[in-house]
Amino acid sequence: MELKTGRGPIPKITAEFWGPGQRNGHSLHEISYRACYKSELPALFIEALTQPGDWVYDPFGGRGTTALEAALRGRNAASNDINPLSGMLLRPRLAPPSLEAIADRLEQIPRISKKAKTPDLSMFFHAETESEIRALRDWFRSRQKSGRFDEVDDWIRMVSLNRLTGHSAGFFSVYTLPPNQAMPAKKQAEINLIRKQVPPYRDTHALILKKSKALLKNFTRSEDLASLRSIGEFASLHCGSADRTPDIPDGKIDLVVTSPPFLDVVQYHLDNWMRNWFADIDEKSVESSFIYERTIEGWSRRIERAFQEVHRVMKPGGWFVMEVGEIKKASIHMEDLLWPIGESTGLNLQGVLIHAQSFTKTAHIWGVGNNQSGTNSHRMVLFRKQSIEVPGNRI
Repeated sequence: MELKTGRGPIPKITAEFWGPGQRNGHSLHEISYRACYKSELPALFIEALTQPGDWVYDPFGGRGTTALEAALRGRNAASNDINPLSGMLLRPRLAPPSLEAIADRLEQIPRISKKAKTPDLSMFFHAETESEIRALRDWFRSRQKSGRFDEVDDWIRMVSLNRLTGHSAGFFSVYTLPPNQAMPAKKQAEINLIRKQVPPYRDTHALILKKSKALLKNFTRSEDLASLRSIGEFASLHCGSADRTPDIPDGKIDLVVTSPPFLDVVQYHLDNWMRNWFADIDEKSVESSFIYERTIEGWSRRIERAFQEVHRVMKPGGWFVMEVGEIKKASIHMEDLLWPIGESTGLNLQGVLIHAQSFTKTAHIWGVGNNQSGTNSHRMVLFRKQSIEVPGNRI
């Protein structure tokens, strides 16, 4: 199968590029986020297209999969996302504290909050659990105000954000939808009625320590953890629109691996409302930053501006990989929209890799089951920046 462009046919290669297991990557990746991809995806290109010390960047960082995988493989990591939550989930995992430090800090954090109980979270949490959650939030706010907020606090907040809501006893909440989003309070109350459930007590401190142990379990050697921390110290993390990243110098990045926001499907700020509350993020400012395009034309214009900025920060000869899904029951392939955008900004299309795999679980990102016509494949569009700039061909 081939794409036809002004430069001739471009190959499409369909294969299974990594295994089907859910947790084949490093344990440190096991932080949930809506619509995130597996760590095997950036790992494929990091190993093939970069060397240790090269810069790897994701302009739509999400939970930080690309940047973290780059750091774990000895590359310099850069990441950007419009939501401050992204940095809160990524930064602590680039500088993990010891389990002893985490346990000691948890002993210092009160379990009771005397603050007003707003918003109402009783449909999610047992009263004592809710008090512990509010006490954690109070602790972080107080530590930041006093200037004492440190990497151990940062880690505990990150784990807490990940444990707020979910569908097992490993989370703070009663049973709710998967841990990459939080239901509206009214909807959760309906779920409780249907399931005849009442929020049970969860020991938040014990769950934080348990999850911390799980995240750090792959670090069997202290030198591996020290190596990650040394790279994480120089990570370049940004919060803003992908089409405006002035803090990243021209020609810095060797490899970009990313996935763009979905087209009018995933409402990231709504999914993260409870995480935003817990992290003291102004939800109104986050909401105003997100613009959900309802048309292919509008989405394409926004992606083109991001492409222009990516072109600026890439080194000559650098690589750009964008993972996309299918839309409208596979009648439109996103790569067919992307390659003209890429080439208009001075990037050369190299090909499309389609990771096809039989899935046993169902995902409803596009409103259909995985094995019907939804996102049952990863479609990765590869571009390369010209090694020598041609006058007039740079945006």
